[in-house]
Amino acid sequence: MNDTLPITRKALYQEVADRLRQRIFRHELAPGQWIDEQVIAAELGISRTPVREALKVLAAEGLVTLSPRRGSFVTQISDKDLDDIFSVLILLEGHAARLAAERIDEAGKARLNQLHERLEAAFRAQDIDGFFDANQAFHREVQRLSDNRWLLATIEDLRQKIKLSRHRSLFSSGRLEQSLMEHRALLQALFAGDSDASERLMREHLTHGRAAIHAAPRTEPAGPSAAHLPDKAST
Repeated sequence: MNDTLPITRKALYQEVADRLRQRIFRHELAPGQWIDEQVIAAELGISRTPVREALKVLAAEGLVTLSPRRGSFVTQISDKDLDDIFSVLILLEGHAARLAAERIDEAGKARLNQLHERLEAAFRAQDIDGFFDANQAFHREVQRLSDNRWLLATIEDLRQKIKLSRHRSLFSSGRLEQSLMEHRALLQALFAGDSDASERLMREHLTHGRAAIHAAPRTEPAGPSAAHLPDKAST
């Protein structure tokens, strides 16, 4: 999708939200960066109103922070927030893995195996973005196999909020290989229907992922900093 093309669809703010969301996930809009509504509107050939509505959507998802008189910023997750979210995810995804091991069928095994092959291929190519996408899909499939839509929805909401941090964790030295080894072990446990091992391995996998975020390099926000912004956002 070309972000510079004008938008002509009816649900304008949703289209804008989709495009901004992808920019955030690609780090074209970095954590902590001020989002210039006027520039975004000009790039898309629209007024600022749908841009503002889109930012409200992203704020509800936790990807954007709306600051009175300052404007909108890409959300920066604090270390405490990460610890709190991971402590919940470790429990929920561990339980999802347990249920998946109990309920997996041959079709589910085939889907997981296909996703794992994508992980292997991305690792061989040292394609971090490809590995991250395959990893996300692998986890979603495990959650789907748990056959609990409330569990899936809760996990997905939490994972959305830490998606940027999880991507950064793969830049931690040795994490790509470690993550692949963990997925191999988890896949074997799921295929064997070993619910205890599946839950334990998923919990360990997420615990190591949190540690990798701590160890990963932190990038500086791109664009103007808050210190150089006007006291009140222009209208």
